[in-house]
Amino acid sequence: MPIHDQGYRRYGGDKTRGGTGWIVITRAGIRTFFAKRAFLGLLLVSWFPFFVRAVQIYAATNLPQAAFLAPTPETFRQFLDQQQIFVFFVTVYVGAGLIANDRRANALQIYLSKPLTRAEYVFGKLAILMAFLALVTWLPAIVLLIVQISFAGNFTFFKNNIFLFPAITVFSFVQVTMVATAMLALSSLSKSSRYVGILYAAVIFFTQAIYGVLYAVTRSTSLSWISFSANLSQIGDVIFRQPLKYDTPWPVSLMMIAGLIVISGVILERRVRGVEVVA
Repeated sequence: MPIHDQGYRRYGGDKTRGGTGWIVITRAGIRTFFAKRAFLGLLLVSWFPFFVRAVQIYAATNLPQAAFLAPTPETFRQFLDQQQIFVFFVTVYVGAGLIANDRRANALQIYLSKPLTRAEYVFGKLAILMAFLALVTWLPAIVLLIVQISFAGNFTFFKNNIFLFPAITVFSFVQVTMVATAMLALSSLSKSSRYVGILYAAVIFFTQAIYGVLYAVTRSTSLSWISFSANLSQIGDVIFRQPLKYDTPWPVSLMMIAGLIVISGVILERRVRGVEVVA
């Protein structure tokens, strides 16, 4: 019976670059959701406002009697506002279980026992949600801008509103980052994705309800910073150079958004651990 040498031998395989583990998580997550018909239906419905706006632009370009429908920077601002309802549903559908399901299955120990850091794990999960949110915010808005150029047959509108491309990009990034980090932090607090979805909805509607009550009492919009939706709207108006809807100074709204992102990061840092620590 042959005896094989079990001594030290140099590893002959390829060495994986560090810091790329999150790509595997993101790729697997995106593939999983694309395999769900219900989610594909949600994405398709979320593009319905895009097709309506595209028809509007086509009519304004080719029909003289529809010239009043000609797009303006406000058109793109309103379009992104319309997408907020789809941002909500996509966030709940995708984000609620990203970490909660792993905690319920005790999969965090498996993930973090590999050569995978907590930062890579969190970023991989975050990238899944941010990618899908970009599909219903940034991508349709940019395609809508391209459609306007195509139907017009010139770059006049684009040259006159050159700020639209960076405005769409910056606002979408702010919105997607705020929403994704907040949802991921909530997902790390529970093992139930349903509870996380309800909690996220409660936070959104509760802050808006509090602001509504205060507005009814004071008849002033200076307290709009209480509502995260209002803060996002305020920043969007600044980015798109539109008149502000609220009396709250926009730097205050920006600070509230930044504060939410930071708090979410702190929660994730404490909750995403390979071993559950019980005090």
